Amino acid sequence: MPAAVALSIALVVPALLAGTAHAASPAAGPFGARTDTDEDKDPKPPAKMSEVGGERLGSPGTHMRAKRGEKPAKLPGGITARSWIVSDAESGKVLAARNPHWKLPPASTLKMLFADTLLPKFPKSAEHKVERSDLEGMGEGSSLVGVKEGQTYAVEDLWRGVFLRSGNDAVHVLSAMNGGKDKTVREMNRQAEKLRAGDTNVVSPDGYDKKGQVSSAYDLTLFARSGMQKSDFREYAATARAQFPGEKKKGKKRETYEIQNTNRLLTGDFGLDPYPGIAGVKNGSTSKAGATFTGVAQRGDRVLLVTCMHPDDEQGGLEVYKETAKLLDWGFEAADKVEPVGELVAPATAGASGKSGDDADKNKSGAQSGGLSDGSNGGEDSGGVGIAVGVTGACLVLVAGLAYAVHRRWPMPDLTRLRRLPFGQGTESEASAASASPSGPGADGSGDPEPARGEDPEEDRLTARKSD
Repeated sequence: MPAAVALSIALVVPALLAGTAHAASPAAGPFGARTDTDEDKDPKPPAKMSEVGGERLGSPGTHMRAKRGEKPAKLPGGITARSWIVSDAESGKVLAARNPHWKLPPASTLKMLFADTLLPKFPKSAEHKVERSDLEGMGEGSSLVGVKEGQTYAVEDLWRGVFLRSGNDAVHVLSAMNGGKDKTVREMNRQAEKLRAGDTNVVSPDGYDKKGQVSSAYDLTLFARSGMQKSDFREYAATARAQFPGEKKKGKKRETYEIQNTNRLLTGDFGLDPYPGIAGVKNGSTSKAGATFTGVAQRGDRVLLVTCMHPDDEQGGLEVYKETAKLLDWGFEAADKVEPVGELVAPATAGASGKSGDDADKNKSGAQSGGLSDGSNGGEDSGGVGIAVGVTGACLVLVAGLAYAVHRRWPMPDLTRLRRLPFGQGTESEASAASASPSGPGADGSGDPEPARGEDPEEDRLTARKSD
């Protein structure tokens, strides 16, 4: 099948069919999740929520405050998301929000926390041979990138599977390298605690619907902001297409196939253009969570983060992107004319050593991550701190905790460089070269076999409506 035809089918089918039928959701506990009652078609947020980041953020409803003497643009109409937040990624100022601390199922946007927790542990070039046990325990209907038992994968390929295709199989393999899903869940919960993301409770590392697994628009924004301090996180989140290793057959060169990012503000779709200035971050969709999305975009010198959770299902599968785009447009226009209604808080461990965990966990990790080719021990929480006081990779490093305490800023690199990578893959330092050529992996349509069933998150969501 020609690459252009395959791409058209991959884009149009989800757009036409998304949101048709959802599996029944279990009754809600004390977490603000959906129930099967008629009243739940229009659920109400709790009367009182967390006030982390500001008192206003703990009250239900929409919050926006104009500066004295200014007339900011009105908030966009037609926003159906149950919870959303617009914030400045660098200053941390919350420009506007609606029920930002409402605890809701996060779906695959929880993979941002997974990546923020595990990315520092394994070198990109490290390799791991997949065992059967690595892939056990995935939920029915999970989205897959196509990881196969007995095959060897580089860590960077597994991360592309996580970021681009939301592959639960890649998440489970990385979790196995880290010492198992239970250990990974514990570390994710500890990382959420460090980031002061108190609305979040992780039960499954891939975001698959589990009882008691919740997060909030506020917390998901904290995860994205923390993750975007890491150069690898930025690179993966900004990549629209990449080549993924296929099955290696004896005596033959290992084939690859193209994978495309499911973030439609990055890739576009029928009836939806790519958002100008977008540079990630992560989308998700499950029967219980509906659609969720966190996006980061730059316009001029301003970088904004927007998170939307569970817009109206009847509007179709692209609604979460459309509403995010509206809120981004509003934020860029109104940012200088509004007073912040809250702030994105600093991590609780800013400037601390970040050491945590127990010897049993660390020993288990070392025993189960035998695929590491360079001897890295994958120690728990290695490299996980420092994000509060500086930026890895391309940015200047701030001077310890003082600069952060005074300015409360997390400088971002020039994200426009990342947007030069949309149809290829590479490092930030290679971005300029990538932008000079329209070619990328599979740009000529060769070597792009059609993904097999079970390798496309959009297809899996349509067949099972369970999780991406």
